[in-house]
Amino acid sequence: MEVAIGSLLIGLACGILPFGAEEHYGRGVDFVEADIRDKLRHLRVSAKNLRWWLHAWTVFVVATLFTLSVVFSSLPLALTISALLICLPWYIVRRKAEQRRQMIEDQLADAMVSLSSAIKAGLSLAQALDILAQQTPRPICQEFQQIIGEYQLGKPMERCLAEARKKLRSENFALFAAAMEASRDSGGRLNETVDRIAHSVRELQRLERKITAETAQARTSALYMALAPVFVLAVYYFVIDPVNTERLFTTFAGQVMLSFAVVLNVTAWLWARQILNPEI
Repeated sequence: MEVAIGSLLIGLACGILPFGAEEHYGRGVDFVEADIRDKLRHLRVSAKNLRWWLHAWTVFVVATLFTLSVVFSSLPLALTISALLICLPWYIVRRKAEQRRQMIEDQLADAMVSLSSAIKAGLSLAQALDILAQQTPRPICQEFQQIIGEYQLGKPMERCLAEARKKLRSENFALFAAAMEASRDSGGRLNETVDRIAHSVRELQRLERKITAETAQARTSALYMALAPVFVLAVYYFVIDPVNTERLFTTFAGQVMLSFAVVLNVTAWLWARQILNPEI
């Protein structure tokens, strides 16, 4: 009976999609594509065939939904796993973009000190940025390379800095760019301003590292707590009570309970990560 219901629902969904849901599907793909393309641009990864990959992933998710709901007679689990699969690429790309942004934040203070030293040596701002583009590590060197490259093509320095600030969305880089713009407008001592900003950024980084070190054990505990239900379920299935545990996978009520537990477990893990990564 459950196989027949699952097959009927999947068939109706596949039949309605080309007619009633095509517009909504297109809007959803457009939204996801715009967000992921923006993150890939920050990661400096080509997004040439992104829309094709999104369609291919949609087909994979639908195939997974059909397989789990029909072949394994588990419609609730099929819907839960499919929903998680839909969010997986978006989560991975956003996580990678955030990691890159954090690396740039960590490298920014040293880059400011190098810029200040270059300006003290008598170099212009453009020459100092060119040195940073060549000598600083990745990924921050890529941002300086783009700034100096656009400047050499004729774009004003103020516009190059404004575009980099908008793209990076970093408060420390925004402060850094504002100091350079103010120095160019007012003619102040840029090296002294950059030194003070670098000192402030280093103090913020010191506080962030201290918080990261103090919350490391809590983050590890959150991961272990997220994995604990899987271990407990395996113990019950293979050792303690295989018969009743199997009902979680074979009965509709058990599948609903198991799906609900998966959603709560993933939500709790993501919530714990958010709490344990405070913004200073």
